[in-house]
Amino acid sequence: RDAHAAREGSSSAALAEPAARAPSLPRLTGPEVAAPPSAANAAEGGVAAGAHEGRGSRTPHGGPRRTHRAWAVGPRSVGAPGAHAPRVVFAPDESVLYVSTLAGALVALSRDGRERFRVPLGADDKGRPARSYSSPAVGADGTIYVGSDSGWLFAVGADGKVKHSVDLGDEVDSAPLVLPSGDVVVAAGKRVVWVDARGNVTRKFDAKKKVYTAPALVSSDPAKLGPDDLVVFGSQDDHVYGLRAATGELVFRTSLGADVDGAPAVSDDGTIAFGTDAGEVVRVGRDGRIKGRISVGGYVRGPLSIARNGDVIVGTYGPAPKLVRLREDRLVGAFPIQGTGAKELGVHGGPLEDAAGTLYFGTQDDHVYAVATNGDLVLDFKTGGDVDGPLTLLRDGTLVIPSEDGKVYALAP
Repeated sequence: RDAHAAREGSSSAALAEPAARAPSLPRLTGPEVAAPPSAANAAEGGVAAGAHEGRGSRTPHGGPRRTHRAWAVGPRSVGAPGAHAPRVVFAPDESVLYVSTLAGALVALSRDGRERFRVPLGADDKGRPARSYSSPAVGADGTIYVGSDSGWLFAVGADGKVKHSVDLGDEVDSAPLVLPSGDVVVAAGKRVVWVDARGNVTRKFDAKKKVYTAPALVSSDPAKLGPDDLVVFGSQDDHVYGLRAATGELVFRTSLGADVDGAPAVSDDGTIAFGTDAGEVVRVGRDGRIKGRISVGGYVRGPLSIARNGDVIVGTYGPAPKLVRLREDRLVGAFPIQGTGAKELGVHGGPLEDAAGTLYFGTQDDHVYAVATNGDLVLDFKTGGDVDGPLTLLRDGTLVIPSEDGKVYALAP
């Protein structure tokens, strides 16, 4: 199965307005939280204080552990035109937004939506501009890293000039991971590679089949790379992997029994959550042993998220698509959306938790929803296309939404 084909074959027009919550499903509620002081924030490894204060790298899904936590309170009611993107990331001072496009470019937008620069991301094997499904990642020095179907990884400066580019030999479909050491880890085809700051490939590891997941970091200190830190990812060979972040050495290879296409998320205690095409969420320890699993009733093909209280938040595909909240191996809440009965349609992007505990997520019915901690729907915003990419929340509470209608929307709080 080709995940590109699945995405391109989706038809958002067939989806109706969100359904009423099914009585058989518990209401999607959660604990209200408050933003801790910046030191605790940085230690927690979410969208760290450093990301908003100019320190550390901007990694999709909220830090290298990809927990998808934000440190602002987002809009509660109902943008700027730009370019389609899997996800929007930001410069250290948040004055510029970076998006990669299906038209084969990295685009920099000012906060008012004006284009600052556009960098082509190579050509496919037929000479056409190569599509980019790879969300950018921004290093501590402001360098933007992004790949495309050309098989190249690009390092672009804040001025829009390409610092270097590396031919990785196969499609780069997922977000790069910037390690505390400055090295970049990225998947290309079935291979996961380490690239240093000068563009040299220093390590590589081959899975048995394609790696669609963005790698995540298991680390006790996200500010520096430790000898026991792991890079973790899943593959379409039905296995998940843990490699030493410092050396690339294989630590574990664990079968989950089905394709793993969405980025994992790492809990504060180091437990790693993966979703599978068997419709399961599986919790794996840093030793590779399975700690638990639960069926969620549909493919899990997008990134997972970790709430501040440790719950795993995940979107599912059909036939009954929904956002669910899991506590260990129990489903404790759900928010259904209207499906068509098709297994290939649903919620793809990992949900974003804001500082009050509200969950923000986009769906393939073209909508963006926000569900408060009491289960109330507090935002329903309709775009002109599928919203597959995770959302971005800036420090001032601006919610940034990538849509397949070819626009990036910015909603003020």
